[in-house]
Amino acid sequence: MEEPSKFFSALFDFSFTEFITTKLIKVLYGIGIVISGLSALSWIVSGFAGSFGRGLLFLILSPIVFIIGVILTRVWLEIIIVVFKIAENVGKIAESK
Repeated sequence: MEEPSKFFSALFDFSFTEFITTKLIKVLYGIGIVISGLSALSWIVSGFAGSFGRGLLFLILSPIVFIIGVILTRVWLEIIIVVFKIAENVGKIAESK
């Protein structure tokens, strides 16, 4: 990541000349993976708390829940990055005219 002074100056820039989302996207992806993992783990725990058979079913299905969560997180973050890149490129086009 950038040096902290640049990050905090961009964070408190009320004119929004710099985007910090593109700098934080890796952290947000990591948080999304952790949340997906915790969701899958909670599925397993709640399944076994209900019954052994349900626990086994959730043990089998929880990796699918994890993968779907990671895929949805990744797609959502990629859409955000695309929007920011479009904004940057439109800004460059507007400056060149």
